[in-house]
Amino acid sequence: MSRVTEIRYVGYGVEDFDTERKFYADDWGLVEIEAKDDMAWFKTHGHDEHHVVRLHRSHTNCVEVIALAADSREDVDALQAKITDAGCKLIHEARDLDAPGGGYGFRFFSPDGLPFEISADVKRLDKRAMERWEGVPVKISHIVLHSPDHHAMVEFFTDVLGFRVSDWLGDFMCFLRCNDAHHRIALLPGPPCLNHVAYDVMSVDDMMRGASRLRKRGTDLRWGPGRHTAGNNTFSYFCTPAGFAVEYTAELEDVDFETHEPQVHEPGPQIMDQWGVGTGGPQTMPKPAPDPCLFQAAEA
Repeated sequence: MSRVTEIRYVGYGVEDFDTERKFYADDWGLVEIEAKDDMAWFKTHGHDEHHVVRLHRSHTNCVEVIALAADSREDVDALQAKITDAGCKLIHEARDLDAPGGGYGFRFFSPDGLPFEISADVKRLDKRAMERWEGVPVKISHIVLHSPDHHAMVEFFTDVLGFRVSDWLGDFMCFLRCNDAHHRIALLPGPPCLNHVAYDVMSVDDMMRGASRLRKRGTDLRWGPGRHTAGNNTFSYFCTPAGFAVEYTAELEDVDFETHEPQVHEPGPQIMDQWGVGTGGPQTMPKPAPDPCLFQAAEA
């Protein structure tokens, strides 16, 4: 069955393009690979995905695209048919992409109005061996989204995009996998918007070293350090200058994509954070609000 198999990148529209660009390159630890016409693309050091962040100078701060991967052009075409049958509006049909990295893909609006891309055959770039204590991202780990009807959105991701449920946190947060990583997408109730994007680092030590670097550069922790129960991954949350929540995470568990049986974790302080020694909590994270660019196609 054709399905999504990975996350590629998130594209943001940002008002203060220069400040956000500097944050990702100098503070967060990404590599700028291309820039033109008020846009910039960034990759990680330790993975061959062409880019993981795309910035675009805009009149407002918003999510312009969430890009997912399929294994082949045939899978892209099959997923486009499924998404169309599900009633989603296409932004453009599957075609050869002219953005950096190229590939073959299409864009569409989710039932909630967030813009997505699914692509294959995107160019891979060189990666380098990472060393412990560098404290910079290796790749995108997962994305968390809000939805006014998160149960319906779970059905969309499973029935249409091919994800599988890994765990629930009570009845309000669902963790979804598209490969052997415990989750690549998680869904929460709330207005349609991005909650955060998490980036894998090599170890807990790298998470702490990254947090130290960010603090020295003026970006302090919003929540953490801690360790979640669902996925058993460590976490430290921050905000970019534009107000988007980002996370350093380590040790997200692997599960068998085909056979893993979901669990339901009862919400509680030591379920959200098994350590319980960090600062902040969900209440210190940005309050969810409808993304200002729902059902609006980005320029690129």
